[in-house]
Amino acid sequence: MQFIRKLIKSSKGATAIEYGLIAALIAVAAITAMQGLGTSLKSTFNNVSSAMK
Repeated sequence: MQFIRKLIKSSKGATAIEYGLIAALIAVAAITAMQGLGTSLKSTFNNVSSAMK
């Protein structure tokens, strides 16, 4: 617990927390984009598959 308090008080700790938050936001954005792309790809492959039958 004291380690976390030291991180919050020091500027290096604040910077590390900020980088962590930025990385988390980028991860959420990437996951959202990949889900949308996956849905689009699934639809495209289903259309191609049904057209080939």
